[in-house]
Amino acid sequence: MVMKGHHEKIVSSKCSSRNSGDTLDKRPASVCSEAGSSDSKFSKASLWPSFFTSALTVFEAYSTPAASETKSVHSRQSGWAAAVKKVVNCGSMRRIHECVMGSSRTDISSVGGDIWLLGVCYKFSEQESSGDADTSNRLAAFEQDFSSKILMTYRKGFNAIGDTKYTSDVYWGCMLRSSQMLVAQATLFHRLGRSWRKPLQKPLNQEYINILHIFGDSGASAFSIHNLLEAGKNYGLASGSWIGPYAMCRTWETLARCMRDTKDLEEQPLPMAVYVVSGDEDGERGGAPVVCIEDASKLCVEFSKGKDWTPILLLVPLVLGLEKINPRYIPLLRSTFTFPQSLGVLGGKPGVSTYIVGVQSDRVLYLDPHEVQLAVNISRDDLEANTSSYHCNVIRHMPLDSIDPSLAIGFYCRDKDDFDDFCFRASKLADESNDAPLFTVAQANSLSKPVDHNDVLGDTAGLQEDDSFGVVPMNDAGGCPHEDDWQLL
Repeated sequence: MVMKGHHEKIVSSKCSSRNSGDTLDKRPASVCSEAGSSDSKFSKASLWPSFFTSALTVFEAYSTPAASETKSVHSRQSGWAAAVKKVVNCGSMRRIHECVMGSSRTDISSVGGDIWLLGVCYKFSEQESSGDADTSNRLAAFEQDFSSKILMTYRKGFNAIGDTKYTSDVYWGCMLRSSQMLVAQATLFHRLGRSWRKPLQKPLNQEYINILHIFGDSGASAFSIHNLLEAGKNYGLASGSWIGPYAMCRTWETLARCMRDTKDLEEQPLPMAVYVVSGDEDGERGGAPVVCIEDASKLCVEFSKGKDWTPILLLVPLVLGLEKINPRYIPLLRSTFTFPQSLGVLGGKPGVSTYIVGVQSDRVLYLDPHEVQLAVNISRDDLEANTSSYHCNVIRHMPLDSIDPSLAIGFYCRDKDDFDDFCFRASKLADESNDAPLFTVAQANSLSKPVDHNDVLGDTAGLQEDDSFGVVPMNDAGGCPHEDDWQLL
C-alpha cells in the first residue's frame, strides 16, 4: 500500500519534458515503461515499470535551471539523480526488471520443445540432455542465428532531433527502435539472405555495412529516428512521446513512399514495397485485416514504376484483446513464426515495446531495445567498423500470453512465388482459426470474400483503385486509449 501511494504521487506529477541529454551510463534495467503513457491503456497493466520510469524521468529529464536556483538546489538534485542511478544499476533493480519482463537469460535446452526463429526451426526435445553432442550443435546454431539479428537500442549523444533539444531517445523510443529492428531484418533478408550470420572477421561485408549505415542516428541516415519522427508527424509521432504499433506501421509506409518519390529504384534504401494490411475499408468496418492480392500487386507496380512484382514488406497491426490477448489468438500468433516469410512481432509488455523474433512452447524470445548506448553512425566505406552494439548474445523471454494485445506482425516476401506461398499459408491458418482469424486473404479489395487457401495462386490481373493508404491524423502522442480500436478483434 505504501509503494502504491508513492507510485501514484510520482505518476501524478507527470514530468512532460522527458530525458533528452543526460542518460544512464549503464542499462536502466527496469526502465521499460515509457514516460508519457500514463494516460493510455498501457499504464493499467504493470505497477513496477510505471513507478520506476516515472521516478527516473523526474530526476533525469532535460531541464534548463532558472537563474534564481541556488547551488544548494543543484547539489541536492545531483545527489538525488546519483542515488537513483545507483539504485537502477544495482542487482536488486535488475531482479525487479526480470520480474516484470522475464528472465534476462534463457536456458533453451532445459525447457525443451522446438524453437521457431523467424521461420527456421531448431528442434529441442525435453528428453535430450544438454550435454548431448547433437543438442549442443543445435544450440550453438540457434545462438549464432539469434545473435546475428540486428539489435537497435536507446542511444544517447546524437544530434538534436529537428528543432527540439532531444539528443537521446531514452524512456520513449522503444517502439521506434523495435520497428527499426524489424525493418532492418527485412533488409538483411533481402540483401544477404536468411542464412546470413554475423561476421567473425574483418573486413566486413559491404551490404551489411550499408544496412547499418541507413539505420544510423542522424538525419543523413535514411531510416534514423530523426527521419522516422519527421515522416510520422501526421500520426502523432513526436520526440519524447510513446506511440503504438498502428501509427508506427503507417509511418514506415509514409517514409518508404517518400523515398520512392525522391530516389531512383536502384538507390532505394528499402528495396521493397511496403503494405500495411488493414481491415475492410481501411479498418473502418473493424474485423480481421485483409491481405488483398490486388492491392499488393498494385503497390509493387507503383514501387517499381512498372515492374509486375517486387519484394514486399507486409505489416499487420492488430489488437487481439482489451488488456490481455484473447487466448483464442495465441496458437495462431505462435504459428506465424513458422512462416518462411516471418519477420516477427512488434510487441511486448504493456507500454514496453520489444522485437519478438521467436517462440518456444508457451513463451516468446525477443530483442530488447531498453539498453542505453552511445550514438553510432557507421560510414558506408568503413569495413573495419565496430558493430558489436548492433548485436546481442543474451536470449530473453516472456510468456506468450503476457504480451500486450496491441501489436504488429511483419512478413517479407522476396518475389511473386514467395508471396503466393505466404498467401497459401495465411489462408490455411485462417481456415483453421474457428472463425477468429488474425487476418484473412482476398483476391480483390472492399467487400471481397476471403480466398480459400486452395485458390490463392490465381490470376492477379485487373487492379482496382485503392484509397486505403491516405494519411489519417492520429493522436498517439497523447496516449489515446483507443488508438487501435478500429481493428479490435
